[in-house]
Amino acid sequence: MSLLAIVGGSGFTGIPALSVLEARHVETPYGETSAPVTRGQFGASEVLFLPRHGPSHQLPPHRINYRANLWALRACGAERVIALAAVGGITARFAPTALAIPDQIIDYTHGREHTIYDGATGVVEHIDVTAPYCEDLRLAAMAACDRTGHAVIRQGTYGATQGPRLETAAEIGRYERDGCDMVGMTGMPEASLARELGLCYASFAFVVNWAAGKSDGIIAMRDIEINIARCVEQLVEVLISLAADQ
Repeated sequence: MSLLAIVGGSGFTGIPALSVLEARHVETPYGETSAPVTRGQFGASEVLFLPRHGPSHQLPPHRINYRANLWALRACGAERVIALAAVGGITARFAPTALAIPDQIIDYTHGREHTIYDGATGVVEHIDVTAPYCEDLRLAAMAACDRTGHAVIRQGTYGATQGPRLETAAEIGRYERDGCDMVGMTGMPEASLARELGLCYASFAFVVNWAAGKSDGIIAMRDIEINIARCVEQLVEVLISLAADQ
């Protein structure tokens, strides 16, 4: 059995049904984590949990210390990391409240500390990210959805943008031409850093709105909040099943 870590995104500053056993401040070579690493009982399993935006969702996507977060999870014993990510839907299947397990990602971010090989140690590694997500964990996540009866989209390309603003309709049109099915702000450098650190990493992306230009009118934050609440409810059940299978 390997220890599973859950990285919480929007809507997941905490996890319902997680019984906290310990909250640990972890010193890292890269500074402070978004929050203490929580070790808790989740259903029948023990997991680690870290909210990437902080305990009160105070960190915007470009200010998250992704390096520290993933280093700390590994230091606490995590071997597998499942990342939760609220996204906007671009292509037709990715309607609000849909749950997806992406298999590809395109990085449109800039200016983020995106590698542990920054020259400080004198060592440089060129990692392969042909398949940016861990296939074993992707398959386990799909199986958890099947066991709990929750529909899931089993493939998709995530477009990682800088944020914190939402995108323009023209930008979304570009991302769709590039092959993106969904858009979010935290998928990179999290995925590539996990690969550098030897962590098996996959993501549950949950759609909380149509991306810009994909529906009539502007994107309303109240609608996003309602959809997040709906997605949280189904994801908790899936995550309990996934944790029990690790």
